[in-house]
Amino acid sequence: MTIEQIYTGCLAQGAYYITSNGEAAIIDPLRETQPYLQRLQKDNVQLKYIFETHFHADFVSGPVDLSRKTGAAVVYGPNAACEFDCISAEDGQVFSLGNVQIKVLHTPGHTMESSCFLLVDEKGKETALFSGDTLFLGDVGRPDLAQKAANLTKEELAGLLYDSLYNKILPLPDDVTVYPAHGAGSACGKNMMKETIDSLGHQRLVNYALQQPDKASFIAAVTEGLLPPPGYFGMNVAMNKKGYDSFDDVLKQGMKALSVAEFESAAEATDALILDTRSDSVFAKGFIPQSVNIGLEGDFAPWVGALIVDVKQPILLVTEIGKEEEAITRLSRVGFDHVLGHLAGGFESWQREGKETDTVNRIAADQFAAEVKFPESQIIDVRKESEYAAMHIEGSNSKPLAYINEWAQQIDASQHFYLHCAGGYRSMIAASILQARGIRNFTEVEGGFNAIAKTNVPQTDFVCQSKVLH
Repeated sequence: MTIEQIYTGCLAQGAYYITSNGEAAIIDPLRETQPYLQRLQKDNVQLKYIFETHFHADFVSGPVDLSRKTGAAVVYGPNAACEFDCISAEDGQVFSLGNVQIKVLHTPGHTMESSCFLLVDEKGKETALFSGDTLFLGDVGRPDLAQKAANLTKEELAGLLYDSLYNKILPLPDDVTVYPAHGAGSACGKNMMKETIDSLGHQRLVNYALQQPDKASFIAAVTEGLLPPPGYFGMNVAMNKKGYDSFDDVLKQGMKALSVAEFESAAEATDALILDTRSDSVFAKGFIPQSVNIGLEGDFAPWVGALIVDVKQPILLVTEIGKEEEAITRLSRVGFDHVLGHLAGGFESWQREGKETDTVNRIAADQFAAEVKFPESQIIDVRKESEYAAMHIEGSNSKPLAYINEWAQQIDASQHFYLHCAGGYRSMIAASILQARGIRNFTEVEGGFNAIAKTNVPQTDFVCQSKVLH
């Protein structure tokens, strides 16, 4: 028997590959199938089952294509109403895989169909728990995402989650290994650890949700401080329930190389968004007007989902040469399938033909420190509220990037402001969005707060609530 965690850092998502005596199972696979097919062939094993812990909200899972290509059965827990062929298993149902068994533990609370899969090894020992979004390391699944579908409040869902954890999970042995669906950085929880594998016994000691004295305390603890979910979550759930276009077809369309003339015509003839995935440092020096910059080297897919919102938005890509397939793949993971094509030859081809370009007014932290004036200068900090609360520039305004669609409407176009994040990635996203909307009265700071903190600009950890925009 082998268990392998396949962790995708940009999504903070863990898929699992299990083999025993010539048979394999994959839990919560990503959408692109080729890596799994190559692995199955290399190991000379037959994929028997694809287990899904629930209908994911933060990414489009891969059972539809993978089942079609391998013949493997797709298994969800109870209450799963798929609009494609799948098994909605019973609580406690056991599936044989080679010499091991996988038992379904129905654990509603995050969603109503949420289930964990308990692996029992060749000797009958309960060995591993694939806990999905029911139990994370340091946290549990948020109970507010399924309110509408379940016709329950988040407090009622949290109560179900308590019952699931305390009646189904905590009675398991301490040495059971916990393999969660997500780690730190995922929007599916609020307090996840950076580690991605742990023992259940250790989680009893460090996970706040497993240390509550009673149900009421648990409900209060897990519902406190939940931020609004990203807008694309509901659309990803719908895709995971109903099925979706083949990834192969999505990739083929997105890989269509467009000449400068074709790219320009497509931009003019459609409502396509020009998405530039180059690094913030490269983008700042030159880009196609009206482009939005979300760099591939950062949390690309989650930021696309949080800021573009509508998964049906047509997209035209500008990438570094050779990065086209990666960008299309990562977009598809969060359901953005409508890539019309990419600019052949990248931004350089646009420049060679003498087309209009734009830049962002970006300055170094030292220059910012030399020219900023207190309290006259307006400074916008687009980091998360928690980062701002920990330390920020004295007198700066907290306007998190996640809420830019709201606060951008409040910008005074007549007053100059400085813009920064932690390192430059998020502030360049903000800068590109603002300029695409005609807001240009700002200066963005290269290196963000990390660089500013090394200057003599005054800083404070005092949070002035009136300056925090939600």
